[in-house]
Amino acid sequence: MPTRDVHYSDYLQLEKILYAQQLESDLNNAHAHDEMLFIVIHQAYELWFKQILFEIESIADIMGQQAINDNSPDLQTIVHRMSRIAVILRVAVHQIDIMETMTPMDFLDFRNFLRPASGFQSWQFKLAEARLGLRFTERHAREYYVSQLRQEHIVLIKNAEGKPSLLDLVNEWLERMPFFEDAENWPDHTSDQPETHPFWADYTARYGSSLMENERHNLRFFNEVFFGENDEATDRRLSPKACRAALFILLYRGYPMLQAPFQLFNLLLEIDEQLSTWRYRHMNMVHRMIGTRTGTGGSSGKEYLKGALDKHYIFKELAGLTSFLIERQNLPELSPVLEAKLGFR
Repeated sequence: MPTRDVHYSDYLQLEKILYAQQLESDLNNAHAHDEMLFIVIHQAYELWFKQILFEIESIADIMGQQAINDNSPDLQTIVHRMSRIAVILRVAVHQIDIMETMTPMDFLDFRNFLRPASGFQSWQFKLAEARLGLRFTERHAREYYVSQLRQEHIVLIKNAEGKPSLLDLVNEWLERMPFFEDAENWPDHTSDQPETHPFWADYTARYGSSLMENERHNLRFFNEVFFGENDEATDRRLSPKACRAALFILLYRGYPMLQAPFQLFNLLLEIDEQLSTWRYRHMNMVHRMIGTRTGTGGSSGKEYLKGALDKHYIFKELAGLTSFLIERQNLPELSPVLEAKLGFR
């Protein structure tokens, strides 16, 4: 039983939320009707970003464990919460539809009162990007990025960049996959070299024969991705060992034990896709609203957003593994022992 009576308004702290819209145009005696819409939408964005960060941290806590028990709810919990992040991002994209009910002239009624405030100063969004796996060195216009944030927010994001990101944790989780190291899965295997493992020797040959003449260069990329060196010079985020496990999951996702890992991959790619869609819609909306003028925070407006759109893909290495798939009917057969492990127990 609750220890006290709770009222709807008090529980949601509506006194704070509903009176948190201060129109700069009113303060300047130039009331602009659409400024209320502008504020509410951006406040809603920040609340959604808070929820996304809440979900990311909970996922990171689970994935940071030394092992994730496949027979526990852990992996399904991760998949469920990642799915929630993807849905929130779809909602964020659709909120632009509401924003676009505001015309360029409506925006000009209050735009100059906003300077130098800018959506670029959303530290929660940048924190979410960092926790997902976007590194400072990968950001577009890094020098501008630092100059627009308050020092306390820079510290928060720098601290986040120093922790294992979701992408780092996915890499570590994949490296722990026991598909190829467990000797009983491959009774005839004796070599310690991954490229001479019976599965990979067979699969490499099958992949090579599936390529058209103008795709033959892909075989070199195949060897680099799955058997190449993993040093800092390559700037890779997924190790060759992790890539081998990820490709195996993509190839044999029909087995029950691989369904949740496959869903996890799909959701990571959807999160990247929704972030990209949001940036694309945002870029087009900015171009529609202000053309080629600079943003209120001093950025290049559309050109900055286009640069971020092109560069800020977090899970691109995972997406790139589809280049190395072959037809289902040509897949190597698995040993009965491994098939039994991947099926229902």
